[in-house]
Amino acid sequence: MAEAHEKTKVVLGTATPGGGFPAYGWPYAEVLNETDATLAIEPINTKGSTENAPRLERGDLDLGLATGEVTYEAISGIGGPKAKNLRIINATYSQAGMFMVRADSPYRSISDLKGKPVVWGAGTSGFIVLARYVMDGLGVHFKKDFEAILLEKAGDGPPLVLDGRAAAMWGGGVGWPPFTAIAKGPAGARFIAPSADEIKRITAKHSFLKQTTMPAGSYPGQSGPVNSVGSWPFVLARASLPDDVAYRLARALHKGHASLSRKLDQAKESTLENTLAAAPNRDLIHPGVLKYMREIGLVR
Repeated sequence: MAEAHEKTKVVLGTATPGGGFPAYGWPYAEVLNETDATLAIEPINTKGSTENAPRLERGDLDLGLATGEVTYEAISGIGGPKAKNLRIINATYSQAGMFMVRADSPYRSISDLKGKPVVWGAGTSGFIVLARYVMDGLGVHFKKDFEAILLEKAGDGPPLVLDGRAAAMWGGGVGWPPFTAIAKGPAGARFIAPSADEIKRITAKHSFLKQTTMPAGSYPGQSGPVNSVGSWPFVLARASLPDDVAYRLARALHKGHASLSRKLDQAKESTLENTLAAAPNRDLIHPGVLKYMREIGLVR
């Protein structure tokens, strides 16, 4: 009982069941809790990035996963007041947006999918925000120019593609569970991503998006790399999270990184070095994390 009282409970908002954030959040919590016995990170399902960011801003959630696009909108004041209470604990993994179709599908390009039923994911997911920017960069609207299917939870998407009710599903990131489910289907799967010219058009209009490459072998049957655009999601914290808690989180991630990488392939990218590189600016990194970064020589 004494040991239980010494633990610091930290609630981590993930997203809807079957998506990438829960797949990341539970192993993340497990490894950090094992690495630092004073931590008791409790992952919970939420509606995803668009719920997590406002809750963190209000201070009624300790940690939350959010895509780079939702983080960018929050700190820039797009769609509402500029967020002042969000701080970064760590970057998770580079995330490029793309479509997955069945391997026997006739569709080969984004223009081929116009007017077709496309699963964009959970309606509150950050992937929807990424889709909106990517499609806007191409001069199309993800709802008006496609037969848009928005879900309650991301895990509902693969059956729609597998049985032909949807032509494609939008998503991204290494090891994303819905893409894995489609790729393991009887027909197999392949990707449709922006062409080199389309990537230039997208990044010219929305410069916060960067060209990102998903390596070969990220999914069953994927023989080559896939180029697209995207950004880095983050584990964000409320600004009022005590510095010593953020420090312990950073230290546990750094020390437990090898163990987390064994549990989750995409977590190989969850390093403090990548966090420093991916943060829109250093002031957004939690002071407790920066303190640990100084101790290990990452920053001065």
